[in-house]
Amino acid sequence: MQQTSKQYDAVIQTCRELFLKKTKDYGTAWRILRLPSLTDQIFIKAQRIRGLQQNLEQKVDEGEQPEFIGIINYSIMALIQIDKGIAEQPDLSMAEAISLYDEKAKLTKTLMENKNHDYGEAWREMRVSSLTDLILQKLLRVKQIEDNKGETLVSEGIDANYQDIINYAVFALIHLSEE
Repeated sequence: MQQTSKQYDAVIQTCRELFLKKTKDYGTAWRILRLPSLTDQIFIKAQRIRGLQQNLEQKVDEGEQPEFIGIINYSIMALIQIDKGIAEQPDLSMAEAISLYDEKAKLTKTLMENKNHDYGEAWREMRVSSLTDLILQKLLRVKQIEDNKGETLVSEGIDANYQDIINYAVFALIHLSEE
């Protein structure tokens, strides 16, 4: 479990560095995005990964890793949007944005550690393609909850699904780094 914690932190650090660079370039323009727009962006990235895993030929020279990083960063943005609401204009300083990013990443890691304890690191035996499918399944669930205007009868909310998506993407990146 200690190895997983270190590997997890390394993946999140890579994602955080890209988030920081993009925030320097673009500010927090993403703050205007509604949750369904973020969900659709993540869905596109997950579909692209699945396509890369299934197709023999690819026409854009980018692999799975940048897409998984994008999934993580967009999911963290979604978690921030859930808490802060949608803005009409970018309204966060770089310091505020990175602080919120770190907060969401830490909460999501804690969830991973708790589930990893209970499941005994079962994810280590999973294929990256299975993790991709689970991400897509979670996204379809999120889309349905969004279509239901956030109402669920017995299911966990959108935030828990985004956290699971982050954790599956981290696991996939750990697997890809070990190949």
